[in-house]
Amino acid sequence: MTQDCTMQADLFLGDEAVAQGAIDAGLVGAFAYPGTPSTEIFEHIERHAAEYGIAARWSANEKVAYEEALGMSYAGRRALVSMKHVGLNVAADPFMSSALTGVNGGLVLVVADDPGMHSSQNEQDTRFYGDFAKLPVFEPATQQEAYDLTREAFDYSEKIGLPVIVRIVTRLAHSRADVRRGDFVEQRPRPDAVPHDTDRWVLVPSHARKRYAHLLEVQEDIVEDASRSPHNRLRLVGPRGIIAAGVARNYVREVLGDELGEHSLLEIGMYPLPVGLIRELVDHTDEIYVFEDGYPFIERQLKGLLGLKGKAVRGRLDGALPPAGELNPDIVTHALYPGRPLPAVPRDDLNARPPQLCRGCPHGDSFRAIVEATADAPAPLLLSDIGCYSLGVMAPYRAIHTVVDMGASIGMASGAAQSGAHPVVCTIGDSTFAHSGLPALLAAAYYDHPMTVVILDNSAVAMTGIQDSLLGGDRLIQAVLGLGVSPEHCHVIEPHPKHHVENVALFRREIEHRGLSVIIARRPCIHVNAKLKKRAAAEAAIEEATR
Repeated sequence: MTQDCTMQADLFLGDEAVAQGAIDAGLVGAFAYPGTPSTEIFEHIERHAAEYGIAARWSANEKVAYEEALGMSYAGRRALVSMKHVGLNVAADPFMSSALTGVNGGLVLVVADDPGMHSSQNEQDTRFYGDFAKLPVFEPATQQEAYDLTREAFDYSEKIGLPVIVRIVTRLAHSRADVRRGDFVEQRPRPDAVPHDTDRWVLVPSHARKRYAHLLEVQEDIVEDASRSPHNRLRLVGPRGIIAAGVARNYVREVLGDELGEHSLLEIGMYPLPVGLIRELVDHTDEIYVFEDGYPFIERQLKGLLGLKGKAVRGRLDGALPPAGELNPDIVTHALYPGRPLPAVPRDDLNARPPQLCRGCPHGDSFRAIVEATADAPAPLLLSDIGCYSLGVMAPYRAIHTVVDMGASIGMASGAAQSGAHPVVCTIGDSTFAHSGLPALLAAAYYDHPMTVVILDNSAVAMTGIQDSLLGGDRLIQAVLGLGVSPEHCHVIEPHPKHHVENVALFRREIEHRGLSVIIARRPCIHVNAKLKKRAAAEAAIEEATR
């Protein structure tokens, strides 16, 4: 079945354009874990899941999300998995292996990178993962391309029998533009959905070696496809060369306009890099500027170890561009025309306002109790995790000493406890605990490490928009006890000013216990009730409309 949508234009975020492209390509399942700037991809699909019959449920973490999508692909159906850049670190194990097993139904991995670290602990570049796994990467520059390339990625995935990556960045993910949709195409189950030969999915060494050889064999075809792709465009004009990738293409167009003048331009929207087009640009020009939002991925390959003989390559590595952060038109202008004056920046004498916990947030009461309970210790070690409670590092709390990666707090606490440090207290949210804290607590309980784990149960994945938590309430208690934590040293408290004195006393007792203790600080996020009321009102409106 097809549905004509060609006359329809929608104002979409880049994230929403990706999601709608997947829906219109016949998506059957969407899998994700919340993470800025990728969250809205899944949320858009989730809103339309019932209408299109799409399986769309939040996953426990990015690794599970990728495995769910891979399983759906093996069953012959199209699947999308989305995450932020550091989430791909969590999903790297199945991701890397899927390059060898290949896919059956189209499998598209959308990763939202965060140059400038607007809401992330690093600004790693997913293109390196694509190169590492030897998989193609599409990099849209606009919302329309985000829609078109996601649709194309499903077709290409099935053509080459491999997963395909779509890389977007924060500036594209969270800005809006008109998007014209194509036809909706419904994907029907095939009678031969599961092939007879499934040995390629079984990566025992004898099979894995064959599959890796196959992956190497198809690289030449993928590079040739990239060279012929309309998303890699070369215009040879003047002696100054420019390579612009992804959203950086927009900045170059804004600076140069339609007339390139003294410049020749190669625009990159698909990887592996089109070697033939790059060779043409190099032969035609005297120097080459590389504009890419992220790491110097293209620039490093262009230079190699010893540079490009007789050619100057300008970019992040030689100082022509800032070594970190996002690009913008002013940065591009300054690189191409160092003497040209830039627009005046409006003066802003307002002091920066750092982020802070919401007024009335239950985490603040938990942190006050922890800080008071450890105040007399000469060197308390307070480890924490990824979540809105990371803001406990700010005044007036100063309640955490570490934030590294999802689920790290419990493992780091175990290591610190084994070093002899005391007291060791770690804080972790209920959703982060479900994401990747469970294995670390299993080990801590087995060895009864002298540490106190505080699980901040606010009934939501609060930092990314109040998504539902998969592990809270009584299920959280059952999980903690099931991992082997002693019931005698597992407590539930309500973090609230009226309970502050008794909560401090409990923290002190459990901190002095020279074994593992777990305290679940349970009180809903102040935004949860508002979301529940909004959801109830929407459901009531739907019920009224269908009467």
